[in-house]
Amino acid sequence: MSDDLFDNAPSGGSDYDSSSIEVLEGLEPVRRRPGMYIGGTDDRALHHLAAEVLDNAMDEAVAGHANRIEMVLEEGNRLTITDNGRGIPVDEHPKFPGKSTLEVILTTLHSGGKFSGKAYATSGGLHGVGVSVVNALSSETRVEVARNKEVFAQSFSKGLPLARIEKIGTTPNRRGTSVTFVPDTEIFGDRQFKPARLFKLARSKAYLFAGVEIRWKCAPSLASDDVPQEATFQFPGGLADHLREEVGTRECVTSEFFSGSQDFPEIDGQQQGRVEWAVAWPLWSDGSTSWYCNTVPTPDGGTHEQGLRAALTKGLRAFGELTGQKKASQINADDVMTGSEIMLSVFIRDPQFQSQTKDRLTSPEAARLVENAVRDHFDHFLADNMERGRALLGAVMERMDERLKRKAEREVKRKTATNAKKLRLPGKLTDCSGDTDKETELFIVEGDSAGGSAKQARDRKTQAILPIRGKILNVASATADKIRANSEIADLSLALGCGTRKDCDPENLRYDRVVIMTDADVDGAHIATLLMTFFFQEMPELVRRGHLYLAQPPLYRLTSGKESRYARDDAHREELEATVFKGKKVEVARFKGLGEMNPGQLRETTMDPQTRSLIRITLPAEHEQRFAVKELVDQLMGRNPEHRFNFIQNRAGEIDRDLIDA
Repeated sequence: MSDDLFDNAPSGGSDYDSSSIEVLEGLEPVRRRPGMYIGGTDDRALHHLAAEVLDNAMDEAVAGHANRIEMVLEEGNRLTITDNGRGIPVDEHPKFPGKSTLEVILTTLHSGGKFSGKAYATSGGLHGVGVSVVNALSSETRVEVARNKEVFAQSFSKGLPLARIEKIGTTPNRRGTSVTFVPDTEIFGDRQFKPARLFKLARSKAYLFAGVEIRWKCAPSLASDDVPQEATFQFPGGLADHLREEVGTRECVTSEFFSGSQDFPEIDGQQQGRVEWAVAWPLWSDGSTSWYCNTVPTPDGGTHEQGLRAALTKGLRAFGELTGQKKASQINADDVMTGSEIMLSVFIRDPQFQSQTKDRLTSPEAARLVENAVRDHFDHFLADNMERGRALLGAVMERMDERLKRKAEREVKRKTATNAKKLRLPGKLTDCSGDTDKETELFIVEGDSAGGSAKQARDRKTQAILPIRGKILNVASATADKIRANSEIADLSLALGCGTRKDCDPENLRYDRVVIMTDADVDGAHIATLLMTFFFQEMPELVRRGHLYLAQPPLYRLTSGKESRYARDDAHREELEATVFKGKKVEVARFKGLGEMNPGQLRETTMDPQTRSLIRITLPAEHEQRFAVKELVDQLMGRNPEHRFNFIQNRAGEIDRDLIDA
């Protein structure tokens, strides 16, 4: 190597010598760089401290040494977590003369009983940094250990022991470990533990291991309507109980959830762990996913998620082949998983995570173990009840069709259009499945919940669904620039494909009918009015030619014995009670919205051409009468509120007094 490399080096290095090299000892690295160990110093990192201590207690429970855990939140940001497990060893550590094992664990990184697998077959704490990091980042830490009928205690501050471990008494019945800590304000500022978040954490841990009882307590000043002062969690059904609570009253594709558990095969006489799962497919609402490894949440999923995805996807493909659905071979994991409620918990030996915060599981064997364990159970779930299997396959294939359609028809023109211009369709649109001789319809529905129900209820060949977000822009009082910039109006215009205002050509309309389908209440009527105003102003010729309709969803369902009827409004309800149900005891159910109706009810009452009622919205043929309509729209929907006030004042006497009283 040439000396020139050194001779020609830039000057200014005189400040960099051996004294510049710092050696951080003990837990000082944690205090200097907390983000490396808990991901930062925000609320999430603060609550990660609680999770680290709770994970240690859960490891004792999963290993079969504890069956009760207590979490107590006091004022002053003080949290105590206690288990009735074996208790941290308190005798002198052989490698650290004069120090107890307890002190070594609390003050030394990478110390613990989970490296060899002898003390814990499966555990959430693996790196030996959890409780020591909590200690390092707390202004106060106190640990009490009950072992062999004796109680020991030691206190720490910012990672340093305040005194040696001491025996503080005897106890004939108590055993286990109790950790009390107060996060350091030098690290976390004025951030406080959120009772609701800790309450939810404690509850979720109880679901993850059916054999443990978790007790929650908090100071009276920290309790609320959502967080009781005391609670006890124990769920014999495990994840299935949790999923049942999450789904609530929502109707699902299958009335029975796909849930179960399975031990992994032994290798060389050693148990490799187990998996537990619970999956539901709600009909008209978004789903959620919860992934866990050794009771630790892994929000970013990982290899155990991949195993479940593979098991469900391959299982449905095989069931499709069994039932003669050749297109089922095109099902992918997103078709199966999107919109579903999924909970998956695995217990495996020596898991590998992407980081110390354990957000993602990376153990390669987890995918194979989970897939093999779940697949056989899923095959039985589908085949044991063929109707259930067909229902799930049909729902997933509908999602598959939508995905394939979006991919293949980014720019498409329906045969009703005469020009060669292709339209880029909005992502929210669920279009008809293909060309057909039958008349096609676009249903404009309010909200994703109603949209999901309508997708299940529709005839896929002839009926398209476009959800909108609540009340669209009032075009009668908006500027042209504001109308052009509105995403909901842009999506609607693209879906229809016929242009607006002077460029509106009904010959290019992509559907034979456009149906406004909103809730049968005041808000629904307002949204329908805004949409009618939009069509009147932006696409008047479309309205004049009779392409626009109002759906008539029912407001009530009346039931007496085995007979049920639907009522459009209060007047229709009274009519049915006076005729069909005269003299009978009637149960009346009121629909709060389209999203409250299951797809079968929505199809029967509002979407099936054989049983529904539609109102056609038209304009007078005579120009003079059309001008009067425009004047009325301007009065009611225009920019001047005085016109609306005068209209109401002038016509208040025309309102039915009985309607006001109602």
